[in-house]
Amino acid sequence: MALAAVVFFNVSGGPYGIEDAVPAFGPGLTLLLLALTPLFWSLPVSLAMAELAGAMPDEGGYVTWVRRAFGPFWGFQVGWWSWIDSFVDVAVYPALFVEYLKFWYPTMTPLERWTLAVAFIAVLTALNVVGVRPTGRAAVALSILALLPIALLVVVALATASHAPWRPLVAPGQTLGTGLGVGLAVVMWNYSGWDTPATCLGETKAPEHAFRRALFMALPVVAGAYLFPIGAILATGATDWSTWDTGALPALARAVGGDWLGHAVAAGAVVSAAGLFLTLLLTNSRLPYVLARDGLMPAGLAAVHPRFGTPWVAVGLSAALYAAFAVFSFKELIVLNVWLYSLSLLVELAAFVRLRVREPEMARPWR
Repeated sequence: MALAAVVFFNVSGGPYGIEDAVPAFGPGLTLLLLALTPLFWSLPVSLAMAELAGAMPDEGGYVTWVRRAFGPFWGFQVGWWSWIDSFVDVAVYPALFVEYLKFWYPTMTPLERWTLAVAFIAVLTALNVVGVRPTGRAAVALSILALLPIALLVVVALATASHAPWRPLVAPGQTLGTGLGVGLAVVMWNYSGWDTPATCLGETKAPEHAFRRALFMALPVVAGAYLFPIGAILATGATDWSTWDTGALPALARAVGGDWLGHAVAAGAVVSAAGLFLTLLLTNSRLPYVLARDGLMPAGLAAVHPRFGTPWVAVGLSAALYAAFAVFSFKELIVLNVWLYSLSLLVELAAFVRLRVREPEMARPWR
């Protein structure tokens, strides 16, 4: 369950942050992409990652898999690219945390924004240093707290549904072709990260089975957490979908169910941002640790805390870099993240194919 919660946050964390897809691509196209992308993108990637995790359930996950397929050079590259990508990816969530706090404090200054983001990073970094088990338990609690307001939103919205949520199909001035191209890239990012939790396989109980079960437990939850609330809000007709923007979900919930629902969803968004940062710091901090352990980065990054058994230097350095990148806006970070993540994932999927061809007799507990 703890690993499934880590997967949930590494991939999604809920519908918080996806709001601006609707005015960008249109209600119908957004719902179509949210429904089809998990089948044609997330499921195949999850299947490949589950097979590799069963065959090589080692700390470092995809770094180990790529090294086995292509040698140490490419193993280093994919670990290095992924760690650089995490500077952007993980820094998104302190930024998103602050965006949702504006629901209660709309006059926040840039200095206050950055100070809150750094405090957020410091608290969750300390929890990561304390250990993987407390982090896993916290992830379970945070996932429940993040999803509960969304479930309430769906129930309230469906009770007042009066419109077909898929109309219009595309936004004004947008063609189906261009909308599909850009929209698919955005939605694919929201459904990406199935490989990331593999970096802590060495700290997982029975990883050759647990990782697969966690992936398949999280997949329908992630898909439902995107599709149902967006569709339910559109079905009410209570808001103008063309004005939706990043961080608008609490305001949309308030328009659908009143102030109490708006505050509940805003609280869920804040909790989700905490879960996202907490678990992504857990999984991405293992990259410099594994590379340092293999002699590919400075040896100090391989230091393990004598009491907690965590790679505390790698965790601390990663967190400091995320704090520096938190000064950028959410949209600026997303564009860079999509490009960096794609490079690493392409190499990982190539490793999956190469190992199938070159080592067909490798022990694979699950195929």
